[in-house]
Amino acid sequence: MAIIINLDVMLAKRKMKLNELSSLVGVTVSNLSILKSGRAKSIRLSTLDAICDALKCQPGNILEFQKEPEKEE
Repeated sequence: MAIIINLDVMLAKRKMKLNELSSLVGVTVSNLSILKSGRAKSIRLSTLDAICDALKCQPGNILEFQKEPEKEE
């Protein structure tokens, strides 16, 4: 996938645990864990908004686009 989730980086920078973020944003720890590990297929903008508010960051601090290498035929 070309979208990289840097939630773990932002949590470390803010010295915050996943369960603390869960309490602040109202999203279960298991759902945040899925997001953090990059296994999530989507994220609601309201969830991203709440995460950014709790971590005092911008969406670009959490989401990163990395172009996948083109496959040779």
